[in-house]
Amino acid sequence: MNRTLRRIGVLGACSVAAVAFGAVAPVHADEADGFEFTLYAKEVPGEGADESAAAPKVGDVFTVADDLYRTKGGSTVGRDGVTCAVVRVSGTQADVNCVGTFVLNGGPGGQLTAQALVTFDTSAESPAAYDVAITGGTGDFTQARGYVRTTPDGDYERMDFHVTVR
Repeated sequence: MNRTLRRIGVLGACSVAAVAFGAVAPVHADEADGFEFTLYAKEVPGEGADESAAAPKVGDVFTVADDLYRTKGGSTVGRDGVTCAVVRVSGTQADVNCVGTFVLNGGPGGQLTAQALVTFDTSAESPAAYDVAITGGTGDFTQARGYVRTTPDGDYERMDFHVTVR
């Protein structure tokens, strides 16, 4: 997979942060039982990763692992694992369905899950910003919902979390 395609998988990292609200200094959202905060994800290259692979095709599957930070270059506050499958390709446009599971150090206990179908331009150096749906969780996050806005930010992905827990 090329770097752009593999980095799109970082979307799953977005929901990771919600697992450790205390560790990331959350801000309570207005009129809801929830939190808003920002984290940065940086991909952990897998052994034998090939950034010069052929263009994506339907059926390609790839995984991404990220370390999560409160600030760029700061201390690690968590990790994620994301699996993505290419489900449609048309010219330079590819639809990728990604599902991620996330864990943060500290804060309330449990895990969060997130999912998104993202369309991106395979000829672009980095993907455009996109939203990821928080689909649930375990432990303290059993009824977690919301979304994460993910934006490329140099060697990182900036993730703005909007999480409700009811």
